[in-house]
Amino acid sequence: MSGLIDKAKDYVTDKVANMKKPEATVKNVDLKNIACDCITYNAEVIVSNPYSTSIPICEIAYTFKSADRVIAEGKIPDPGSLKGNADTKLDVGLKVPHNVLVSLIKDIGADWDIDYEVNIVLIVDLPVLGDISIPVNNKGEIKLPTLSSLFGYGSASDDSAK
Repeated sequence: MSGLIDKAKDYVTDKVANMKKPEATVKNVDLKNIACDCITYNAEVIVSNPYSTSIPICEIAYTFKSADRVIAEGKIPDPGSLKGNADTKLDVGLKVPHNVLVSLIKDIGADWDIDYEVNIVLIVDLPVLGDISIPVNNKGEIKLPTLSSLFGYGSASDDSAK
């Protein structure tokens, strides 16, 4: 009888290990908002759900780094769910306090951009399996706006009018 139970455990373990799991990618990271207390960047994350039913997302945790230092980290509780048999776009707001940006002046001054690394972990609740983590990482650079572009001067349309 114990041999039958061991075979059943092995079968279930093998099936669970080979199940498709949701996958995520970071499509874009860009400036979202400038406020009095912080600058918010937006990480656009696309998550593919291979199951026919929606899956609740328990939490999104993020770490945002620049110049090998953590400039923002946080958690977003209960951000919604993943659509069944579809891709779901998630916007993850990365809030960076202004005082942290001052410490990045060397990186910003060299080429007027911020080199970044973003690490995002989606925790989803799969039936039978329970909570699983879906890590997604991305490196890139964010070009900062110039003063002229913020106030509408020096755009391509202005150049064509000359």
